[in-house]
Amino acid sequence: MKLALVSALLGSAAAFAPAPSGRASTAVRDSLNGWVPDESKFAWGLPGSLPPVGDFDPAGLAKDTPLSTMKQWREAETQHGRVAMLAAIGMLVTEEPIEYHPLFEAYEKDIGPAIRHLDEVDATSPFFLTFLTILIGSLEWNRALRGFAKPEGEFSFQQLKEDYYPGDIGFDPLGLKPEDPEEYAAIQTKELQNGRLAMLGAAGMIAQELVNGEEIFVNLGLAQDRFDPSSVPIQF
Repeated sequence: MKLALVSALLGSAAAFAPAPSGRASTAVRDSLNGWVPDESKFAWGLPGSLPPVGDFDPAGLAKDTPLSTMKQWREAETQHGRVAMLAAIGMLVTEEPIEYHPLFEAYEKDIGPAIRHLDEVDATSPFFLTFLTILIGSLEWNRALRGFAKPEGEFSFQQLKEDYYPGDIGFDPLGLKPEDPEEYAAIQTKELQNGRLAMLGAAGMIAQELVNGEEIFVNLGLAQDRFDPSSVPIQF
């Protein structure tokens, strides 16, 4: 599960503290992937709603929320969703019966529940955590430079730039990002919906492994339990 825990660490939480709202200029709106903030619409018109649920907000958190705060919330939701999608996949592929470990060699042996894989790596290669810390810091530093406002003038904690679209950190090596605003909104809605599902799924899988210590497919009766706790360098 190295992949799962590493990926789970890659997305730090964005702040939820309210910040001053404001109307974006025409030039700024043109840089927001075609999104034009509209206070009369749900979540200022940001994509993410799908039927039959639609504008799901039973607690009324989006009501009368300033634009800057709504952007912060969407930034946090998008980043956490991406982390959760990677974590969910990582947990499944590194356990029985797939047992694929892209970051280290398991030598064809079952190394147990994914929630303890990073502990096993730390026990054998402690310098890896130093590398991991530097990697995470670099990724977060890049995201901060890309989307967060400089702490000067009228500034609130973790305030986003006016011309920054939540979640658009500029990473698109395959050139898949649509140029058409409607297509982009549709793609982001799909990403958000899958990310929301992944957050619930990853949380459920982690909770299950914490409760009984069994791998996901083993717990479901779909894989054989070959794990021998005495074969790994940590205590279970």
